[in-house]
Formats: sequence, structure tokens, C-alpha cells
Amino acid sequence: MDLSVLYSLGYVGAFLAGVLSSATLFLPTPGFLVVAAMAASKFFDPILLGVFAGLGAAVGETVSYWMAYGGEKLASKKYDLEEKLAVVREYFQKYGAEVIIFVFAVSPLPFDLIGLFCGVVNYSFRRFFAVTAAGKIVKYILISYAAYYGIEYVTGWYHGIP
Repeated sequence: MDLSVLYSLGYVGAFLAGVLSSATLFLPTPGFLVVAAMAASKFFDPILLGVFAGLGAAVGETVSYWMAYGGEKLASKKYDLEEKLAVVREYFQKYGAEVIIFVFAVSPLPFDLIGLFCGVVNYSFRRFFAVTAAGKIVKYILISYAAYYGIEYVTGWYHGIP
């Protein structure tokens, strides 16, 4: 994909980069590099980039949630999973679902596992999406600021090498 297309779309391009990078299951895609490159260009505001890319990433992460949600219905009929899922649901609630979702969303940990789990146990979609969006927005704001200010440091350091 030509990155100039995303650049020309501006903040909508950052949103699309977030969606496309998060909509794949267990297949890493470098959407954060697109956002970092956009921030390093100094043409875009890092906070707005983070918000748009984070919201896009949260939308993309719903793919794993909905796949597991639908798949759980089929599997539970055939394999009687309700009893096993009740135990998992209890642990998730006991240790704080929102904290776990947020930590996975803001870090490079494999978030697809969390989306699949939340779908299987029928965790509230609204809560899943809200906490995921909060974590992804924080993540992309940090990436945007790192690129926005870090590019000056890196290029300044690079030019200092004889």
C-alpha cells in the first residue's frame, strides 16, 4: 500500500491505519509505523493522530471479539462449554477485566487473545470497546509524541556522527 494515500487522507488515514492493523488475527501489521511516520512529518498534531488511530485500532479489535462471540454460540451447543466458561468468567471478573483489557490494549501484548476471550465469555461489548479504545488511544498518543519529538533527537544524533 502506498503511504501517500494515508497521508493525503490525513487523520482519516490514521484511523484507517489503526483499523487495518488491528483487524487481523495473530498477524502483526505495522500500523503504528504509519502513524509514527505521520507524526514525524510534523504536519499532524500528535494528540489528534493518537485519538484517530486509537479509535481505528479499537474498531479493528472488535473483529476478534465478534468472531469469538459468534463461534462460542456454535461451540457451546456442540460441546456444552457453559460450565467451563463460567469458571473463566469468574477469574476475569475477580482480577479486574478492565485493567487486563487496558494493559493489553496499551502494550505490545497479543491483544487478539483478550478480544477472543471477551467474545467467548460474552463480556459486555460496550465495556470492551470503551476500555480498548482508551488503551489504544493512549498507546497511539505515546507513539505519536515519541515520533514527533524523537525524530529531532535521532536526526540530530545521526548528523553528529563523523
